[in-house]
Amino acid sequence: MSNIITVRYIENLQHQVISYPHSFIVDEPREEEGDGLGPNPYDLLLSALGACTAMTIIMYANRKKIPVETVSVELDHQRIYREDCAGCTEEEKRMEKISRRITIRGNIGEEQKNKLLQIAKKCPVHKTITSKPMVEDSIEVIT
Repeated sequence: MSNIITVRYIENLQHQVISYPHSFIVDEPREEEGDGLGPNPYDLLLSALGACTAMTIIMYANRKKIPVETVSVELDHQRIYREDCAGCTEEEKRMEKISRRITIRGNIGEEQKNKLLQIAKKCPVHKTITSKPMVEDSIEVIT
Protein backbone atom coordinates (compact mmCIF):
# COMPACT_ATOMS: atom_id res chain seq x y z
CA MET A 1 0.00 0.00 0.00
CA SER A 2 1.56 3.26 -1.10
CA ASN A 3 0.09 6.68 -0.53
CA ILE A 4 1.96 9.80 -1.56
CA ILE A 5 1.57 12.63 0.96
CA THR A 6 2.55 16.11 -0.22
CA VAL A 7 3.34 18.88 2.26
CA ARG A 8 3.51 22.43 0.89
CA TYR A 9 4.62 25.63 2.60
CA ILE A 10 1.94 28.31 3.00
CA GLU A 11 3.39 30.96 5.33
CA ASN A 12 5.07 31.28 8.73
CA LEU A 13 4.93 27.67 10.04
CA GLN A 14 1.71 26.75 8.23
CA HIS A 15 1.85 23.89 5.76
CA GLN A 16 -0.83 22.28 3.64
CA VAL A 17 -0.92 18.50 3.77
CA ILE A 18 -2.41 16.84 0.70
CA SER A 19 -3.46 13.21 0.96
CA TYR A 20 -5.60 13.00 -2.16
CA PRO A 21 -8.51 13.62 -2.09
CA HIS A 22 -8.11 15.25 1.35
CA SER A 23 -6.25 18.38 2.42
CA PHE A 24 -5.65 20.11 5.75
CA ILE A 25 -3.40 22.65 7.46
CA VAL A 26 -0.61 21.76 9.89
CA ASP A 27 0.74 24.51 12.13
CA GLU A 28 2.31 25.16 15.50
CA PRO A 29 0.52 26.90 18.37
CA ARG A 30 1.11 30.62 18.88
CA GLU A 31 3.37 29.98 21.87
CA GLU A 32 5.64 27.96 19.56
CA GLU A 33 5.83 30.75 16.93
CA GLY A 34 2.96 29.40 14.82
CA ASP A 35 -0.50 30.78 14.17
CA GLY A 36 -2.46 27.90 15.74
CA LEU A 37 -4.40 27.19 12.53
CA GLY A 38 -4.08 23.41 12.65
CA PRO A 39 -2.69 20.47 14.54
CA ASN A 40 1.08 20.27 14.98
CA PRO A 41 3.19 17.35 13.71
CA TYR A 42 3.14 15.52 17.06
CA ASP A 43 -0.66 15.89 17.16
CA LEU A 44 -0.78 14.16 13.78
CA LEU A 45 1.55 11.37 14.92
CA LEU A 46 -0.60 10.72 17.98
CA SER A 47 -3.78 11.00 15.88
CA ALA A 48 -2.47 8.40 13.45
CA LEU A 49 -1.60 6.03 16.29
CA GLY A 50 -4.94 6.58 18.04
CA ALA A 51 -7.05 6.15 14.91
CA CYS A 52 -5.10 3.08 13.81
CA THR A 53 -5.45 1.56 17.29
CA ALA A 54 -9.21 2.10 17.40
CA MET A 55 -9.73 0.85 13.83
CA THR A 56 -7.62 -2.26 14.44
CA ILE A 57 -9.55 -3.13 17.61
CA ILE A 58 -12.92 -2.57 15.88
CA MET A 59 -11.96 -4.68 12.84
CA TYR A 60 -10.73 -7.53 15.05
CA ALA A 61 -13.78 -7.35 17.34
CA ASN A 62 -16.12 -7.43 14.33
CA ARG A 63 -14.35 -10.45 12.83
CA LYS A 64 -14.33 -12.34 16.14
CA LYS A 65 -17.88 -11.27 17.09
CA ILE A 66 -16.63 -9.58 20.29
CA PRO A 67 -19.38 -7.20 21.47
CA VAL A 68 -17.44 -3.92 21.30
CA GLU A 69 -19.72 -0.89 20.98
CA THR A 70 -17.16 1.92 20.90
CA VAL A 71 -13.43 2.46 21.24
CA SER A 72 -11.72 5.70 22.22
CA VAL A 73 -8.00 6.28 22.54
CA GLU A 74 -6.35 9.06 24.53
CA LEU A 75 -2.68 9.72 23.83
CA ASP A 76 0.04 11.88 25.35
CA HIS A 77 3.60 12.52 24.19
CA GLN A 78 6.41 13.42 26.58
CA ARG A 79 10.15 13.91 26.31
CA ILE A 80 11.91 12.53 29.36
CA TYR A 81 15.46 13.81 29.77
CA ARG A 82 18.29 11.56 30.98
CA GLU A 83 18.42 12.96 34.50
CA ASP A 84 14.71 12.15 34.91
CA CYS A 85 14.77 8.85 33.00
CA ALA A 86 15.31 5.53 34.74
CA GLY A 87 15.21 3.65 31.40
CA CYS A 88 17.59 5.86 29.38
CA THR A 89 21.04 4.62 28.46
CA GLU A 90 24.16 6.76 28.87
CA GLU A 91 24.15 7.57 25.12
CA GLU A 92 20.57 8.79 25.13
CA LYS A 93 20.01 12.41 26.05
CA ARG A 94 16.30 11.84 26.26
CA MET A 95 13.60 9.28 25.76
CA GLU A 96 10.39 9.83 23.81
CA LYS A 97 7.38 8.43 25.65
CA ILE A 98 3.88 7.96 24.26
CA SER A 99 1.16 7.03 26.74
CA ARG A 100 -1.90 5.40 25.18
CA ARG A 101 -5.10 4.84 27.15
CA ILE A 102 -7.71 2.77 25.37
CA THR A 103 -11.33 2.82 26.54
CA ILE A 104 -13.67 0.16 25.21
CA ARG A 105 -17.43 0.16 25.73
CA GLY A 106 -18.90 -3.31 25.49
CA ASN A 107 -19.80 -6.43 27.42
CA ILE A 108 -16.39 -8.11 27.32
CA GLY A 109 -14.53 -10.26 29.83
CA GLU A 110 -10.97 -10.04 31.14
CA GLU A 111 -9.61 -12.52 28.58
CA GLN A 112 -11.14 -10.57 25.67
CA LYS A 113 -9.86 -7.29 27.15
CA ASN A 114 -6.32 -8.68 27.31
CA LYS A 115 -6.58 -9.99 23.74
CA LEU A 116 -7.76 -6.58 22.49
CA LEU A 117 -4.74 -4.95 24.16
CA GLN A 118 -2.47 -7.39 22.30
CA ILE A 119 -4.31 -6.57 19.07
CA ALA A 120 -3.87 -2.82 19.70
CA LYS A 121 -0.11 -3.36 19.68
CA LYS A 122 -0.43 -4.92 16.22
CA CYS A 123 -1.91 -1.83 14.61
CA PRO A 124 0.30 -0.93 11.61
CA VAL A 125 1.17 2.55 12.90
CA HIS A 126 2.22 1.13 16.30
CA LYS A 127 4.39 -1.45 14.55
CA THR A 128 5.95 1.23 12.34
CA ILE A 129 6.88 3.66 15.11
CA THR A 130 8.27 0.93 17.37
CA SER A 131 10.38 -0.71 14.63
CA LYS A 132 12.90 2.09 13.95
CA PRO A 133 11.81 2.52 10.32
CA MET A 134 14.30 3.47 7.64
CA VAL A 135 13.67 6.99 6.34
CA GLU A 136 15.22 7.53 2.92
CA ASP A 137 15.88 11.20 2.13
CA SER A 138 16.61 13.14 -1.03
CA ILE A 139 16.62 16.87 -1.63
CA GLU A 140 16.14 18.94 -4.79
CA VAL A 141 16.97 22.64 -4.99
CA ILE A 142 15.08 24.77 -7.53
CA THR A 143 16.39 28.24 -8.38
